[in-house]
Amino acid sequence: MEKARRIFRGRQRDIDMTEGSVFWHILTFALPLLVGNIFQQMYNMVDTWVVGNYVSPEAFAAVGNVGPIINTLIGLFSGLASGAGVVISQYYGARDYKKVHDAVHTAIMLTVILTVAMTVIGIAMTPMMLDIMKMEGVVFDEAREYLTIYFAGVIGLLFYNMGAGILRAVGDSKRPFYFLLVAAVTNTVLDLVFVLVFDMGVAGVAYATIIAQAFSAALTMATLLRTHSCVRVILRDVKIHMEMLKKTIRVGIPAALQMAVTAFSNVFVQAYINQFGTFYMGGWTAYSKIDQLIFLPMQSLALAATTFVGQNLGKGQVDRAKHGARMALAMAIGITVFVTAIVLVTAPYLVEFFNDEPDVVRIGAMFLRWLTPFYVFSCVNQVYSGALRGAGDSRTPMIIMLGSFVVFRQVYLYVVSNFISNTILPLAMSYPAGWLVCSVLTLIYYRHANLGSKRLVDDVALASEETVSEAAEENEA
Repeated sequence: MEKARRIFRGRQRDIDMTEGSVFWHILTFALPLLVGNIFQQMYNMVDTWVVGNYVSPEAFAAVGNVGPIINTLIGLFSGLASGAGVVISQYYGARDYKKVHDAVHTAIMLTVILTVAMTVIGIAMTPMMLDIMKMEGVVFDEAREYLTIYFAGVIGLLFYNMGAGILRAVGDSKRPFYFLLVAAVTNTVLDLVFVLVFDMGVAGVAYATIIAQAFSAALTMATLLRTHSCVRVILRDVKIHMEMLKKTIRVGIPAALQMAVTAFSNVFVQAYINQFGTFYMGGWTAYSKIDQLIFLPMQSLALAATTFVGQNLGKGQVDRAKHGARMALAMAIGITVFVTAIVLVTAPYLVEFFNDEPDVVRIGAMFLRWLTPFYVFSCVNQVYSGALRGAGDSRTPMIIMLGSFVVFRQVYLYVVSNFISNTILPLAMSYPAGWLVCSVLTLIYYRHANLGSKRLVDDVALASEETVSEAAEENEA
């Protein structure tokens, strides 16, 4: 038994967050995750930059506006992946390495199944969603070509995300970052080669993206196959363990629905923007790329809070888990305020990086200067929702976020466009309005929630007690 445990534990690239400095654990986990997420965002950003500068305005609008469509389907998978990560992190904190093993192999099998589904559904839904977004003519054709290629090669993205989520669940956020770095460099080089040398246009940047994603997936899966950690993947053991699947679904489905439906609602927001013409589409595209970067620090710290809370609640350390959530929130607010100040000063130059058309720069800078001061509100809903998911409660964050980002935002857009002012800026303010509502509701719920009372936590805590008792019996023997 002891020999088996030593093999499972393996080399200590895994990080036990149940002991030591709270601040240091969160910082060292979130920092490589943040940089890695920046490089992951570079996929579409580089695609957008290349087509914006070397192809055509229509290609720029097409590639820049497909984000909500991609995020709708990828959000479904990412939510399920987060569910797997919570289960793994809690059993890891409880030192139940057998359950970690079962959860990992269930997650891999689930990825195989969902890869097939996402490929078929993504390609089939593309024309319908482009119609909803009111894309027409050349922009429609370019966007459809890009998305068809993207979803045909989505296997790389899905396997990287699940594999990286497994590594992060046991505290290893460095290697997923290294793999993203390799993929981002690959994507940039291939973008330039396919567009400038082979003149492949939108198809070129799409092929560059899926090839780069395949590299990151291959590196991640090779790591899981060769590691001596408790998250090692053994191909003959890849199958669905119903107990682990149920726990993953219990946490993952609410998160999946929240991410997917929120992303889908952005399709309708994009439709409101697109009716103002190509320059506004371009300005919003540039704003959206910068928006994604501003969100990354708080999202990385939210993921750090999820893992930290999951591991500590797995060991029954409720006060330490809450302290970690507060620390992550304070760090998120500080970084977001700092980044916002920089963006307000440099807004036109940031937009110009993507497209130097004067009207696009003017409109994109307007969006940045009006919306970014409100980003600090999102720190609350991002970090505390992450903490709640780490405790196994993803249903309530889902309800709050769907109510704020979908129901409230759509009502806001309808009322403003029909009864107040059908101009661009009041419509764009639907975003900060939704952030504010979501943060207030999340804060109220979190303050009244008992993190240690969630059913998933109770299940894992029981496993933890059994593991400790078993270890004690061995020591006595």
